[in-house]
Amino acid sequence: MDLGLKGKLAVITGGSVGIGLAIAEGLAAEGANILIAARGGDRAKAEASRIASSFGVTARGIGADVATAAGCDTVIAAASELGGADILINNAGTGSNETIAEASDEKWQYYWDLHVMAAVRLARGLVPQMKAHGGGVVLHNASICAVQPLWYEPIYNTTKTALMMFSKTLANEVVGDNIRVNTVNPGLVLTPDWVKTAKQLAGEDGYKAHLQGVADEAGGMKRFASPEEIAHFFVFLSSNKASYSTGSTYFVDGGWLKTI
Repeated sequence: MDLGLKGKLAVITGGSVGIGLAIAEGLAAEGANILIAARGGDRAKAEASRIASSFGVTARGIGADVATAAGCDTVIAAASELGGADILINNAGTGSNETIAEASDEKWQYYWDLHVMAAVRLARGLVPQMKAHGGGVVLHNASICAVQPLWYEPIYNTTKTALMMFSKTLANEVVGDNIRVNTVNPGLVLTPDWVKTAKQLAGEDGYKAHLQGVADEAGGMKRFASPEEIAHFFVFLSSNKASYSTGSTYFVDGGWLKTI
């Protein structure tokens, strides 16, 4: 099946590891060119080089902290140098751990900048590039926690909910420009961060049992998804096969969501 992605330039933030890297690989496998942005520039460059070699596409990695305006400007400029973006995957993000009573203003601001303002700034810079190409796709990686909050990460819950609303509003604004905007809300995904935390909590011998306990408590399929399983959905939404989809939020959570 031809997904119509050959030669498109896809920008993926947080693209050097986990879900972001799996999305980059999935798009490259379909012939898309790749721009990976990550705080760790060396890793981003190494992964981009590997992707270019493996899939025969153009791939570039850059160091950019998209929680800052300067980092977003770096991404926008790099995309322009490569001919302009066709696809933007706003994937950069991380979980939090706090109480509302104890969390500082600085922590709230950091997560707001990372999860919301990065999407705002990159849209301002990359949507005009898409318009010049006659259309494009913007996808936001939010979380099931945007609608089903976890008690220990109120900042993450709140900023991911805001990202969902931004996505819907942007979709309405650019629908006439042939630009589709959607949100994906994953559930449990076996990323390096989850493994690292589980090993810290349960040790090398007990971390797998700890992760299974988390999955059992979530219910549904009672397992973690691989990053590749989530990436497949992003690749589909990026493609011409999802041509009538915009302004929506999709849950890819193995049945964890407890509401309709």
